[in-house]
Amino acid sequence: MEMVWILVYVLLFLSSLLSYLLLRKHKRSPQQRAKLPPGSMGWPYIGETLQLYSQDPNIFFASKQKRYGEIFKTHILGCPSVMLASPEAARFVLVTQSHLFKPTYPRSKEQMIGPSALFFHQGDYHSCLRKLVQGSLSPDAIRNLVPDIEAIAISALESWAGDRYVNAFHEMKKFSFDIGVLSIFGHLDAYYREELKKNYCIVDKGYNSFPTNIPGTQYKKAILARKRLNQILCELIRERKENRLEKKDLLGCLLNSKEEKGQILTDNQIADNIIGVLFAAQDTTASILTWILKYLHDDPKLLEAVKAEQKALYESNDGGNRPLTWAQTRSMSLTYRVILESLRMASIISFTFREAVADVEYKGYLIPKGWKVMPLFRNIHHNPDFFTDPQKFDPPRFESAPKPNTFMPFGNGVHSCPGNELAKLEMLIFIHHLVTKFRWEVVGSQTGIQYSPFPVPQHGLPAKFWKETSN
Repeated sequence: MEMVWILVYVLLFLSSLLSYLLLRKHKRSPQQRAKLPPGSMGWPYIGETLQLYSQDPNIFFASKQKRYGEIFKTHILGCPSVMLASPEAARFVLVTQSHLFKPTYPRSKEQMIGPSALFFHQGDYHSCLRKLVQGSLSPDAIRNLVPDIEAIAISALESWAGDRYVNAFHEMKKFSFDIGVLSIFGHLDAYYREELKKNYCIVDKGYNSFPTNIPGTQYKKAILARKRLNQILCELIRERKENRLEKKDLLGCLLNSKEEKGQILTDNQIADNIIGVLFAAQDTTASILTWILKYLHDDPKLLEAVKAEQKALYESNDGGNRPLTWAQTRSMSLTYRVILESLRMASIISFTFREAVADVEYKGYLIPKGWKVMPLFRNIHHNPDFFTDPQKFDPPRFESAPKPNTFMPFGNGVHSCPGNELAKLEMLIFIHHLVTKFRWEVVGSQTGIQYSPFPVPQHGLPAKFWKETSN
């Protein structure tokens, strides 16, 4: 274990040294007209990485904004970076001038998901893939999934009920994974579903571990599981081709697609994008569902109001004997505002990474080529100029639409989440069955937050569920 940490420090030192030299180069450039944003770059080589991880990252970014303003520089994770905490700046990077800022991920993470996955690319390939993924996850495409999502939600809740505590976040991850599989493959054979789940869980555990090929490490296990995932997906692709099945799920859309140049996607390209969608669909949705569980639990008055809305639908469906309809999911106005406020409060995606592909000037400041650029969604979502009393959980605030570019829970621009409609649909259906058929209690106050890497309540929110006896 000591050897691994030594490697961590050596790699951090080398990457920091390189970026520090680049920083010095930019400082000396005589052509530089604009100045670098205000801020501190921290210690030589290591920057402010230790400060970032020695406290709540949100406190780190909020204190920086308070001291330096809505654009400031820092040096974290071996990279000189510019942080942006205004709606205008976020739009500049993600929408109006997005061609100047490319998505950037560590190479180890690209390998883990797959280099052909949608969110690692720009240009024609990205446009083509995004159109396919967004089309297969649009409201028109997912409205027929309501009965299947219902069945998965009911099965999950019933499995949690009993005289025991469950880790709500872990259980929500299983639920979201099953919804992801449904949207990609439709009804999938149980053998393939279990094999996908088993190997995906190993990949998920190793995704944020230190990248080393030493046998027995989480990362090495994850790389091997990723190879098995590719084999399983290629088998499913081959079966679908051999049987010439015409399905409108995501796999069907990818199989029937062609790139702008007329080339059919390869099996590996399809596999990478399927794994990418599973990654995007699971942790973020599971995190927000866990927060919703906590927010409703902590506000009995709000919970009763949500129950009343959902009970009315429940009774109109013959006491739950008839399934929910798509139209009914569109009528859950209070529940929908609870979801929006949960997305704002929790801000699961606190920021996003981009990299400047050229020297860029913004409001008189220089963003040097090669620097990381991070729009800070959470800072914007918690700015009292846009959301009154931002630390208060207040769903009625969404009775009016927020100001443009102040609410971006799914990102913005061409790289915003294409599956946001599916995520909201599964939340609405889950909440309906949760509040009409079950009760739950949370262990302790659970006021803390942990990062894994997305923010979730402390210890995954241990909770006990039981069926309502009145139904």
